Amino acid sequence: MLKKLKDLVQTNTSVATQEYQNTKVINLDDRERKQTYHEAGFRDSTRNFGDKTALNICLQAIYAKFQNEEKENEIKQEKYREPLRIQKLEKETEVKTKSVVINNLVEKKEKRKNTIEILKHEIADIPNNPEKYGIDAKKGASIKFWIGIALIIPITLYLITFYVSTAYSAFFKKFEIGDGVIQSILDANAFTKSWNDGPLEGMFVTFIPFVFMGLGFLIHMFSEYKSISNSLKITSLFIVTFIFDAILAYQIENNLYDLTRSINSPEFSLSIAFQKVAFWGIIFAGFIVYIIWGLVFDFIMKEHKEKDKIKMAIVQRNSKIKIEKENLELLDNKLHELKENVEKVKGKIEELKRLINGVIIPIKEYHLYASEYMQGWVTSINQNLHGSFNKKKDLIHECNETYNNHIKEVGSNNDYQNKIFAS
Repeated sequence: MLKKLKDLVQTNTSVATQEYQNTKVINLDDRERKQTYHEAGFRDSTRNFGDKTALNICLQAIYAKFQNEEKENEIKQEKYREPLRIQKLEKETEVKTKSVVINNLVEKKEKRKNTIEILKHEIADIPNNPEKYGIDAKKGASIKFWIGIALIIPITLYLITFYVSTAYSAFFKKFEIGDGVIQSILDANAFTKSWNDGPLEGMFVTFIPFVFMGLGFLIHMFSEYKSISNSLKITSLFIVTFIFDAILAYQIENNLYDLTRSINSPEFSLSIAFQKVAFWGIIFAGFIVYIIWGLVFDFIMKEHKEKDKIKMAIVQRNSKIKIEKENLELLDNKLHELKENVEKVKGKIEELKRLINGVIIPIKEYHLYASEYMQGWVTSINQNLHGSFNKKKDLIHECNETYNNHIKEVGSNNDYQNKIFAS
């Protein structure tokens, strides 16, 4: 008996499945379509005595039928595909826009690379051709500068030696009979003797050469800005320096004169000093060399200024190169990020193409028709199946579980509206 019942269910199910495959309800409106599914559920339930196993098979059959109906309904398929096509068009537009941005960034990158190469070439060429780049500097300034340094060092040492010796001889040295003039003026131990005499004497003798070099520095500073006032200041400084040298020479000659004078000799005066060769020798040995030192110092400072112009131009270009490299790195990072993004968007476009070429099944809509089918199935159980109320109730409960499992299996209980079978 049980075997005959199974054969009956299988046969009826097979017939029902075949009927669903051969029946097409495409042009019906929603109301008529729901009614069709309701009637089909009532009919299939009656044929299979409301059996839950038969229900599962029938639900699979109506789902296949629903898929075929939706697949063959080109109007609805085009409607479902329209949002995908719009999204695809938006993504393609995004790719085109970002491709233009990428091309612009590549051009900027090449321009920055060229700028860096140009700046490097200028750095190498500026020392040889400064005027080519609008730099008011002379070629070879660095060589002249170092020649000046080589000259000023021994001249400075000479001035320090000379003024230490003459200052000591003029103000602190005690002359003795028998000393020669040269020996009296240039005392090899003037520095040591002055400090032995006391700290005041030592500091005076030690720092007096720097007074003359300070005057030379002031002359250079005033000569940088041409004006009548500065010319007068320079002239005054030369006069002061000459007078200072004359005082040293006069004091030394006075000391020597006092050492060798007789009772009838006149008092030492400027007229007598002017007649002394040593007097003028001391002045010119200090003042003339001082002028030479000042001129060399002025030359060095001017050459250093020329050198600074070139150096500053090179520093500015190095700073520009650093900035360009930083900007180049930012461009590289942005390009890498954009290219990665474009590849992702292209991948999304390919995915959208597959979805557009696929079949779109409205899962939520199927849920409505499947529920109509289930209502017809339950109605048949209540109306046509003989048995107690509890038996019908248990059967309906089992069929509901089968129905819920089916809905869950096809995805109609999810939040998304459509299910796409990509090509």
